[in-house]
Amino acid sequence: MKKVWAYVLPTLLCFAAGGVAAFLQSDSLREWYPYLNKPALTPPNVVFPIAWSIIYLFMGISAGRVLTSGSSRRRGVMWIWYVQLLVNFLWSILFFTLRSPLAGLVDILLLDGLVIWYIASSARVRASAAWLFVPYLCWVLFATYLNGYILLMNGPGL
Repeated sequence: MKKVWAYVLPTLLCFAAGGVAAFLQSDSLREWYPYLNKPALTPPNVVFPIAWSIIYLFMGISAGRVLTSGSSRRRGVMWIWYVQLLVNFLWSILFFTLRSPLAGLVDILLLDGLVIWYIASSARVRASAAWLFVPYLCWVLFATYLNGYILLMNGPGL
């Protein structure tokens, strides 16, 4: 049963962070974001909660793979996991709540690096943990492009 919680708790933490971020950005999603100049590759709004649900599930499972590995490196890898989740959460606050594409871009560039670091570090503990983060990396790199475009076409915000 202890192993089950190693998967369930990180997954719930991801969904909780995502839920709080969604709540905090809801006004901006109605009042600000629709009026921004966005790239043609911007997905429809319905794609975002679906993509994030899958990504959060994979993130939680990845953490569970690390936590149940028995590796002496798991504590350090999990530290990276927690920090990247915090930086992920902060992006929503900076970009949407504060309506700052510039602050969002700075944050998401940090997030890109943290996700790459986690993948490299978790691969030494359990390869499956690293592979579960690859869709997240792809999505975050795409989000970096979207954020950068919005910054260039709309200004820094605040």
